[in-house]
Amino acid sequence: MAACALSVGCATLMGSPKQTQIDNPNQVEALTRAQVWQPTNVESMDMLRGPQDRGAFAPAATVNCRQVEKEQSGKTPKFACMVGSDELKVKYGRDNGEVYAEVAASRLLWALGFGADRVYPVRVVCAGCPESLKADSRQPDGRAVFEYAVVDREVEGYPVPGFEEEGWAWPDLDRVNSAAGGAPKAHRDALTLLAVLLQHTDSKREQQRFICLGPATRDARPNCPRPFLMIADLGKTFGKANTLNRDEPGSVNLKNWRDERVWREGPECVGNMPKSLTGTLENPVISEAGRRFLAGLLTRLSDRQMRDLFQAARFPDRATDGGDNPGAVQDWVDALKGKIAEVVNRDCAQTRQAADAR
Repeated sequence: MAACALSVGCATLMGSPKQTQIDNPNQVEALTRAQVWQPTNVESMDMLRGPQDRGAFAPAATVNCRQVEKEQSGKTPKFACMVGSDELKVKYGRDNGEVYAEVAASRLLWALGFGADRVYPVRVVCAGCPESLKADSRQPDGRAVFEYAVVDREVEGYPVPGFEEEGWAWPDLDRVNSAAGGAPKAHRDALTLLAVLLQHTDSKREQQRFICLGPATRDARPNCPRPFLMIADLGKTFGKANTLNRDEPGSVNLKNWRDERVWREGPECVGNMPKSLTGTLENPVISEAGRRFLAGLLTRLSDRQMRDLFQAARFPDRATDGGDNPGAVQDWVDALKGKIAEVVNRDCAQTRQAADAR
């Protein structure tokens, strides 16, 4: 931190968002009507196979593709690859926490009814991938093999008309108006509490996507009939929130995630979410309605679904520079159960009364 202060601000070094809140009139109007949750049959959601939308991949499928030159945003190792006319976004690396975290976090949100991209754990064999992409091995014909990779497909939707940027900051949730048809506070607080449970440390604006759900038909595009707020990038989860959004403490770190409590100490229901330099989510106050709504969803998950979640995401294979024990599937299931118990056993109505009485 001291070195950061010697020359340029740390937030600038980290790529702080230029815009802190939504101010485009078209987006503001759509924001008031936005939803964050859709009903799902939680018990029937297949965590192992994940969403079976068009373009889905089977668990650990081998994907043969050809690399295409395309500028990539962010710091995580990734590249674009073509399968026929289908362009894929591939993230890779056994020591890249996002390869594991995004699978588990996106499937958990998807199963519970919150918005999430479709992320599939695969093995990629890439033609044309240069040596600069650090592959696990090379085949005799020169094709690069990435044993630990994911294909990230965006959920179907399009930007709010008249506005190019799609992101939102967490304070924007307070501008959703249930009286105008937007998501009730219970849904918004449930999403916020789930982000806390996951330790979604990298919460800068571009990590959350504001879209109009569905295809951009001629009738739909002018007025965005289904505005929706979702977390788009869940790569820094299942660890501990940290100032610089570093990978090893913040992404699939069993000890850190298990040790972090869901709630801050004190009489109110305040989520334990320290803010990173570029983050927009910090120690949010959660309503009893939001806590109860999320608790009702989480308790519908079965033990098998939880095991499948971490098995599909390959958490036991997570490699780190320090050689930390990544934990067995059951270790992660037990940790998740502990988090669920924290959500279930809290009573935010009583804690609010206690705080008011002080």
